[in-house]
Amino acid sequence: MALNDDLVPNPRYRDLETALAAVRAHIHVLETALDPACAQFGGQAVWVGPTARAFGEELNGRRARVKTAAQHVLAELEAELRATPSKISRTAASSLSAWG
Repeated sequence: MALNDDLVPNPRYRDLETALAAVRAHIHVLETALDPACAQFGGQAVWVGPTARAFGEELNGRRARVKTAAQHVLAELEAELRATPSKISRTAASSLSAWG
């Protein structure tokens, strides 16, 4: 078992933090990508009828699925970060860096 003096920052933890920051930076773009189209389509009666309603429902459904998927990616990455120790033994860290 490693002593506190033998613990060093975990390279995998740092990589996960970096990945999480990048994902968070792009989540808003993903979550709102279809908002302008949904707002424009639902804002004025430029196309009406059953086909238009079906298209609008499909568009809104896809927007909801994109938001759900983006949140799922974020949650999975956050869970992986929580499960990863921020510090590990010097020996374990050197073996991880040998793989990278």
